[in-house]
Amino acid sequence: MRRNEQQSRYKSLKREPPNEASLSPQCTSLSVRMFSACHCLTSPKRQSPYSSVDSERYSSLVKSVMSSRVSSQTPESLQAEDEHVFGPVVKAQTPSSSSSSGPKMRVPKTLHPFLNCEENPETDDLEQGPPTRIALNRGQGRSSVPSVTRILQQTLSPDQIFYLERWRRKMIAELGEEGFKEYSQNLFRQGKLFHSALENTLESGGTQQNQSPSERPEYSAEVQGYMQSVSHILEDVRAVRAIESTVHHGTLNYLGIADFSMFLGVLCVIDWKTSEKPKPFLSNTYDNPIQVAAYAGALNNDSNYKYQVENGLIVVAYKDGSPGHAHQLKPELMQEYWKTWLVRLEEFTEQR
Repeated sequence: MRRNEQQSRYKSLKREPPNEASLSPQCTSLSVRMFSACHCLTSPKRQSPYSSVDSERYSSLVKSVMSSRVSSQTPESLQAEDEHVFGPVVKAQTPSSSSSSGPKMRVPKTLHPFLNCEENPETDDLEQGPPTRIALNRGQGRSSVPSVTRILQQTLSPDQIFYLERWRRKMIAELGEEGFKEYSQNLFRQGKLFHSALENTLESGGTQQNQSPSERPEYSAEVQGYMQSVSHILEDVRAVRAIESTVHHGTLNYLGIADFSMFLGVLCVIDWKTSEKPKPFLSNTYDNPIQVAAYAGALNNDSNYKYQVENGLIVVAYKDGSPGHAHQLKPELMQEYWKTWLVRLEEFTEQR
């Protein structure tokens, strides 16, 4: 009897569906996961917010941005911008795309010596005697001898030509043709007045530090700021050996006009520059280091001078009187710029 009851009960349990209380935790987890998976498979796909974007245009934009290695501004894009603002370019030439990645370094075909090894430098009397001033004389067979300035101007790189012309066009757009002409003339006049004031100060051998207020020279308003700007540098300049004196390299056949003085106890070629913008780094002076190395190389091979110079100095003076910058060129650096000068000189010769 009891056995029949158990069998009957077993059959009833088999027919009835299990309730939630009788389910184990494992079964609950499995059924939930299965339900979620089925729901995801059967639910409608969500609309992407980027489905309406022009994918082809977006892809090309990303590629153009990611492919820019240095800057998004190139000579080509700047020229396109200038044409839109100022009109089409007439004289400026766009540098080739290869030049934007940096100029190829050339080496001179013939490495002429920077120093004259046969010359015995007279170092004992460097601080004695008046400064030398050899005036430029275009006679005596020198009428066709090119100057350092002319050679550098005619061998500018395509990038230098482009940016120089771009600056000129922007200045003309702002000031007009006559205004830009007057601006250039004023800069030239201020530069001459500044160099004249420098000559008077260097020839007198005095600085504002060791002069009384009554002895200090009075400068015109146009150069007063420039002289104030270099006053702290002039305190370290002494034993002026040459002022605006001509140097000539007989073998390479070029000439220049330069100053030579002792600066911090070292004989240097000094190039005095004026600027309206700060130039705290040597790279801001563009071709000036090449110019200084060219002057030094000419002096070292000029029989009019009985000493050799291996160092250079570029002084940048500011019109507002802010402290000027003095960029020193050590002998190793002068040798490197001398090689660059030889390359530029070869380019000039090839053009002729």
